[in-house]
Amino acid sequence: MSSTKIQKVVIVGGGTAGWITASLLAKVLGKSLNISLVESDQIGTIGVGEATIPPIINFNNALGISEAEFLKATKGTIKLGIEFDNWGQQNDSYMHAFGEIGKNFPFCDFHHFYTKSKQLGSDSSFWDYSLNYQAAKNNKFAKIAKIEGINLPGVSYAYHFDAGLYAQFLRKFSENLGVKRIEGMVQNVELNNNTGFVDSLLMADGSTIAGDLFIDCTGLAALLIDKALNVGFDDWSHWLPCDRAIAVPSESSKSIIPYTRAIAHQSGWQWQIPLQNRIGNGLVYSSKHMTDEQAQTVLLDHLSTKALAEPKVIRFKTGRRRKQWYRNVVSIGLSSGFFEPLESTSLHLIQTAAIRLLKFFPHNGIQLEEVAEFNQQSKAEYISIRDFIILHYKLTKRDDSAFWRQCRQMEIPKTLQQKLTLFRKTGKVFCQQGDLFTDIAWKQVMIGQGNMPQDHHPLVNSLSSEQIEDLMANLKTLINRTVEKMPSHQDFINSL
Repeated sequence: MSSTKIQKVVIVGGGTAGWITASLLAKVLGKSLNISLVESDQIGTIGVGEATIPPIINFNNALGISEAEFLKATKGTIKLGIEFDNWGQQNDSYMHAFGEIGKNFPFCDFHHFYTKSKQLGSDSSFWDYSLNYQAAKNNKFAKIAKIEGINLPGVSYAYHFDAGLYAQFLRKFSENLGVKRIEGMVQNVELNNNTGFVDSLLMADGSTIAGDLFIDCTGLAALLIDKALNVGFDDWSHWLPCDRAIAVPSESSKSIIPYTRAIAHQSGWQWQIPLQNRIGNGLVYSSKHMTDEQAQTVLLDHLSTKALAEPKVIRFKTGRRRKQWYRNVVSIGLSSGFFEPLESTSLHLIQTAAIRLLKFFPHNGIQLEEVAEFNQQSKAEYISIRDFIILHYKLTKRDDSAFWRQCRQMEIPKTLQQKLTLFRKTGKVFCQQGDLFTDIAWKQVMIGQGNMPQDHHPLVNSLSSEQIEDLMANLKTLINRTVEKMPSHQDFINSL
């Protein structure tokens, strides 16, 4: 495809996408590459406060970033999971808690024993056996690798933090590794007449910036991958009808909870992300079912603390670019696709794209086979996340608005329907290798929203009713004792 040796990398756009990509490339390949990042102070970023998932810890560790330094710089807090209110029915609540739940057995996962215990009349919740959930709801946190007294994993966690401050933190990190920041507005993207590759950027001041590989981090504008190269877009709004978000920060609360909240409303849902210095709030909604003015009223009426700014409307379309890498342009971040922040996948998709680029880096020229494999992996990642997010909407039992009725009645991808039916009939769920959301995440949403299994694994029948009751009681006791000994989340924040 191209034998040009890749020496000069130009990242177009800053924000979290640009600086995450710059930091990783500079950390690993900085000695052999000339890396520039082009951004303008005149262009704002969408980030208003971010919730993340556990893989961010590995990413920060790979960069060599101190957790304490990172949390102080970004006003960060701990996240143990996402609580979903009013999703199955109004006044329902469950959590997608990180980490494991209960004790898995060879060939048979814990939820099969839980299903049997419910059939025997138990009134316990699935989350009585989740260390993360119990710690979250008691506002506790500690770095526990194992639960004392039993060989079960301890606490799994991620972070809440200010996305803008994270970008600033990574900018300093990247510039210390030699990344050159160029201030300016891109006026035009110059393409090669023979190859169709991007040759250079024409800047508003008349200067040009040439490169061998361009990384499009221009957000929803998708300046290179869409405006210049027009790779096409797969629109998924027929499955995920929300196309607006309105965001506003509010004052911090006295007690900072260690979990995100996703609260379903009549035509969408509200997020609450607690940081050290404020709460990030927003309402994701469908403009076909609610006006911007109505959305603002709903959001402001449901803030837990006083608003600190005027609400900001963000328009989007859910879907993905048909090619994340095309010619000599790789799109990373919102330029490559958009998912509403229901399961906190935005930053994760930036990180996995940057890592994938690093693994596929075309130092001796861009090869078609390499690009095709990169795009295939990206597509599979997006589709698996797409199905998991659709799951939350499809499983609703709400009938109080046209929005929720549409979600209940819509046809869904065959890949998702297969998972739903298999779990309901057999209690079994299987994920592909490399899927972001593993079987325990799927189980929590399905059980939490009422898609209970009708059957369980036959191995469960090898235990008597009394043995199953003892198993459940002992697990619950061990988890509760562990949580009792944990310090508060606020104590952890104060220790920073």
